[in-house]
Parts: sequence; C-alpha cells; structure tokens
Amino acid sequence: MQSITNIQSSSMAQNFSWLHRGLTEIFPHNSNSDSESESLEKLLATTDRPLRVKFGIDPTGAEIHLGHSIPVRKLRNFQDAGHTAVLIIGDFTARIGDPTGKSEVRRQLTEVDVAQNAQTYLDQVRPILDFDTPGRLEVRYNSEWLSKLDLGKILELLATMTVGQMLAKEGFAERYKKENPIFLHEFLYPLMQGYDSVAVQADVELGGTDQKFNLAVGRDLQRHFGQRPQYCVLLPILNGLDGVQKMSKSLGNYVGLSEHPSQMYQKLQQVPDNLLEDYFKLLTDLALDKLPEKPRDRQQLLAWDIVRQYHGETAANEAREAAKTGGQGGAVPEFSLSQVQFPAKLFSILNVSGLCKSGNEGRRKIQEGGVRLNGDRITDIDTTFDSLTDLEGKVLQVGKNKFVRLVP
Repeated sequence: MQSITNIQSSSMAQNFSWLHRGLTEIFPHNSNSDSESESLEKLLATTDRPLRVKFGIDPTGAEIHLGHSIPVRKLRNFQDAGHTAVLIIGDFTARIGDPTGKSEVRRQLTEVDVAQNAQTYLDQVRPILDFDTPGRLEVRYNSEWLSKLDLGKILELLATMTVGQMLAKEGFAERYKKENPIFLHEFLYPLMQGYDSVAVQADVELGGTDQKFNLAVGRDLQRHFGQRPQYCVLLPILNGLDGVQKMSKSLGNYVGLSEHPSQMYQKLQQVPDNLLEDYFKLLTDLALDKLPEKPRDRQQLLAWDIVRQYHGETAANEAREAAKTGGQGGAVPEFSLSQVQFPAKLFSILNVSGLCKSGNEGRRKIQEGGVRLNGDRITDIDTTFDSLTDLEGKVLQVGKNKFVRLVP
C-alpha cells in the first residue's frame, strides 16, 4: 500500500485547520484507555497509511441540498490530506429509512425507488469529491454486505445492544413516551449503519450531530468484531434560508446542488445576516478574516462562490449579472402555462414549452431520467398535472442545460 507520506505534504499532515473548520465534536478524544489514548490529530500526523474515512448517505430522495454537502466537503478535506474517502450509498438502509429525529415510522421505500434516487447522488457530489486520483475514493453500496446477512448474523448484531439502549436514542425515547409505535425493523437501522463500518474497516466516520448514536454503534460493533474502533467526527446541522429551522426540502428553505445557477444565486444572496458566518465556514473555503464588511457584499460573495463550486466560474458570473438585471427570474427563461390545456401530461408540457421537439421525445427523456421538476427527477411517463397551480413558479428542466420557469 502506498505510504501516506508519499501522497500528502508534511505541512498538510501537521496543519489541522482543515479538520477543525466547522467541526462540532470528535470522539473519543484523549481517551484514558491504552488502545485509544491517541487523538485523531495524532493518528493523522503519525499514520503510515491512508486512513479509511467513511461517510454514508441514504438515497431516500432525488436531490441533495447544501445541508447534505457539509460532511461531503469534510470528506474532500480528508482526501486532500491524502486519505481514502469511503462513500457509502445506503441502498439497503434506505429501504428502512433512518428513524433519527422522526416522530413516526418512515415509509419503507422499494428497491425501484432507491435505485432511481441513487442514480442522482453521485452526479450531485461529483463537484465536491475527487473522483479521479487513484486511491482517493471508494464508492460502495451497502446492499453488497447487508443483503447477504443471514438470520444468525442478524441475531449476533441484535445481541450487541439492549432494548434500553435503543430507547435511549433520541427519537425513540420521545416516541415511546408519547406511545407512538416503534417497529422492530427500525431498531435494525443503527445496527446496520454500524455494521457498514465493520464491512469497510473504517478508521474515521463522518456524520451530522444528529447521527452521534449511530456512529457510536459503529464503534461498538467494530470492537465486537475485533477491529479498532473508529474515530467519529460530528458536523453541525445547517439552518435553512428561513434562518430558524434546519435546511429541509419539505420546509422549502433549501438550496439544491442541482438547481439552475441563477436560481441558486437568487436564493443564496438572500441568506439572513445571522447565518452568513456559518454558511461561509461550512460551505466555502474562503478565509473568514478576509470577508467583506457589508452584509450585502457578503451575501453576493457567498452566492457567487457556491454557484462557482457546483456550476463553474462562468455560470457564477452569468448568474451574478442576471441577478443585477433580471429580477427574481434571473437567467431562467419563462414559459406561460396559459398555453397548456389542463389536465396535462408532463410529456405534452415538455413539447409545448419547447424543451422537447415532440411528445415522443418528452416520453423518452422522462424514461431516461433526464427530466426534473424543481430538482426532483420524474420517471413516470404518465405523470399528469390537474391545474396550473400544481406547476406555477417551478423550474422544469431537461438534461443539464435546458430550463424554463413555469409562470401563469
């Protein structure tokens, strides 16, 4: 195996500002036990091999937003320091759904649902991660090992944790207190996520602060299976554009990684002043002590830099100019839904709007997964909209470069 000293500079190895930027917690830290007495920083500085740094993401939806990008960006930091990013697509765990923070059981997704969502994830994180340098990235699907667990192995996993420990998990405790049902398959989720760490022999796992319980289970299971327990790096949960609640598509306070550059710019230049420092710290690599003084200038710099990351400098410049002259519509051309007779099939709207040359081309693009509505991929060729209000204000997209904003 290639020595880490050959793939990272000594200055990068000793300077851990990249590790601590935006960090909430590393655990264990300065443990008293003999086997874990070293800190993660010391391990990074002295290891003679690239560490295996795990981050898992469940494809429970079609779109990743900026909140999801925070641990992926930290994963890139580890890559740049010479370590191996192990990106786990939770195609098996997504079929259960992480119960963390949920007041009720999540709908179980089908294999088809998960496969369709998973197709979009790698494209969306490609601008963040190094996919090209040999040894820097492993992409794994946890169905590779979880689908092969027999009943004996599942019983072994279940025997590592008590019901009391499970009920101490945030979310489970609240639901139990309120007498909301907790189904047995939900108890398997943290165990399966933890077993991912065993399967890939993770040295480090990244996750949001809401994942602390699940990451700790990974340590316990590694110890059970005779591996050195991983270090766990916790990162903050990003507040959404409303400045109050965490970024969430269901709350409408999000910025999707695949959004049109102008749409992304328009949203980000309106980030509340009280969130600007966190957004710069967590979503950019810009020096925090060299930011503009005026909040408006900071908003515009933030919007420009994030658009540049995901769409390139030219697109960022165009989005900035469009914001100055084009109002809320920016550079996204508009299409009037008055030209559509409702109820209307999606493939017909694609044709009438000019995004596709014919209804047949529209059907084909939908089947190929090339059509999105407000960032959500649509693959059902029979998708129908009953009225104009179902579509008003949304952005309809075909491929990477064809967009229209649907207006009355």
